[in-house]
Amino acid sequence: MTTRNRTEVTEFVLFGLSIWPEMQPVIFGIVLTMYLVAVMDNSLLVIVALSDPKLQTPMCFLLSHLSFIDIILTSITVPQMLVHMLSWSKTISFNSCLIQLFFFMAVGSMEGHLLVAMAYNHYVAICDILRYSASISRLLCLCITLTSWVVISLNSLLFSVLVTRLTFCGNQVTHFFCDITPLLKLSCTRPVVNEMLIFTEGVAVVVSPFFFILGCNTSIRIAIAHMHSVAVLRKALSTCSSHILVVLLLYGSVICMYLRPSSSYDLYQDHQVTIFYIVVTPMLNPLIYSLRNQEVKGALDMAHIPVGKSSLSQGRECMNRVLVPVD
Repeated sequence: MTTRNRTEVTEFVLFGLSIWPEMQPVIFGIVLTMYLVAVMDNSLLVIVALSDPKLQTPMCFLLSHLSFIDIILTSITVPQMLVHMLSWSKTISFNSCLIQLFFFMAVGSMEGHLLVAMAYNHYVAICDILRYSASISRLLCLCITLTSWVVISLNSLLFSVLVTRLTFCGNQVTHFFCDITPLLKLSCTRPVVNEMLIFTEGVAVVVSPFFFILGCNTSIRIAIAHMHSVAVLRKALSTCSSHILVVLLLYGSVICMYLRPSSSYDLYQDHQVTIFYIVVTPMLNPLIYSLRNQEVKGALDMAHIPVGKSSLSQGRECMNRVLVPVD
């Protein structure tokens, strides 16, 4: 068996996108543009949701929190990646790496829990509309959000502590930020405990929300099948399809990134999926929910808004299309 030299690691070198040196300028321009669009779109939705009294609804609260999460998710990793693409120094201190890992895992997991709350909102709005006002409130959404933050923070802290107990045989991370999988690859011995926790805790914290969402949407589809009003049917389908699309974007990326054995880790595929997860998905989420998944009709409505001239009044037009209970 080959013995690997153990190293006292005080910093990591992030070599992620250095594997494509000839593509650096193109990747930099594309990622920077998508990052700015994602931050501006999500910031606009947050500002509008907080400033307009007519939007003080449970769904708008969840949507604004989702936009806030997307801003944090992409800002944790993308600015550092862009700086490293322009700099010869690609190092990050050990402590900074752990902090980045903690917040990335916490924020990423929180997005799934927000989608659970949205799924429950849709379920009550479509399947039990008469009890909607009594069952769903901003206070309930706030309690769910705070509880989720506590649970997820403890889970992320656990992973961060386990990383500190690893013995590393090098400090060159084949990624553009500190993520759990490439850090485990640097371990001198196979981190069996960490891999088991990724699968067990991953199922509990990440995958279980997916099955809850799936159950809610199954019940919604059964209820939709018994609807006779065309207008109500269209509104219900719009509500479900937008949410399902965002769920697929999130969990499709997460499954490809984490819920697989380390032996099947593919560097190039992981980079592509990660860029999609941290840049493309936050950019698409506000667009998907604003259009309510009626792409053609939404595109015609949005055509009256000049491209590149965002304002709060334009944001309100978008937010007026945000998912609301089916009447």
